[in-house]
Amino acid sequence: MKSVLVLIANPAKPILESALVRQAAEALRSSGASVGEPDWLADGIACDLPFDGTAPDIALAGIDAVTVPVLARRKKLLVADMESTMIENEMLDELAEFLGLRDKIAAITARAMNGEIDFAGALEERVGLLKGLPVARLDEAARRIRYTPGGATLVATMRQHGAFCALVSGGFTYFTSLVRKALGFDIDAANVLRHDGQTLSGSVQPPILGKEAKLATLDRLCVERQLGIAEAMTVGDGANDLPMLQAAGLGVAFHAKPVVAAQVPARINHGDLTSLLYLQGYRRSEFVERTDP
Repeated sequence: MKSVLVLIANPAKPILESALVRQAAEALRSSGASVGEPDWLADGIACDLPFDGTAPDIALAGIDAVTVPVLARRKKLLVADMESTMIENEMLDELAEFLGLRDKIAAITARAMNGEIDFAGALEERVGLLKGLPVARLDEAARRIRYTPGGATLVATMRQHGAFCALVSGGFTYFTSLVRKALGFDIDAANVLRHDGQTLSGSVQPPILGKEAKLATLDRLCVERQLGIAEAMTVGDGANDLPMLQAAGLGVAFHAKPVVAAQVPARINHGDLTSLLYLQGYRRSEFVERTDP
């Protein structure tokens, strides 16, 4: 069969039962699809439903239902956004708190991630408000990083099976380098905060890494690794991730902003980052289990 409907629950709430799988299979048949036998990838958490035909929108409470093609299902390249994806924080907002500006900067961040305002302009405006912040505060902000569950296992498993993993961010290299090392990514790319060794200057080193640069990184890595775009997976949550999500063989909107979720078919709203492994057909027994930092 040419397609698979992957049903995924949050591992912290393994609520996927056979009755829900049967319900999804019946919805597929009702739309005229030919459905194969369920294949459990992890008890209570993930199950494949192979089928031929067209998949309707399937809504099961607490369950992500994503259709993927069987062809080139396992990806050889992962390009991942960092903030609100691989980590739960927005690091600019964390830095802003030291100046009593969290609410002001967070509001600008939200508008940029929802695609309401230009990302580059929004970044320059927010960084400008940080002028004079002691560089030592970067260390303090880094200690606040909260890693998204499943990220370490996602990266370790894909690398063990031969994939190249890149972390790309509209944030800052100071933080991406730490997250790259903690999660085991091969490379990272982000913006460089300017400072004089003591305080932030309120600017970033050009060119700004935004949505175009993220897409360019995806394209460059495919060329360098001699991969087709169908062999690449991307994941992100914000408007600046949209071009790379739409270009990759599988782009995953992870707990994404509404403007992103509306334009990306593969959406994970309930599961953790190991959901990206189930989407590729990995069984839980194949995971390279890593404790999140």
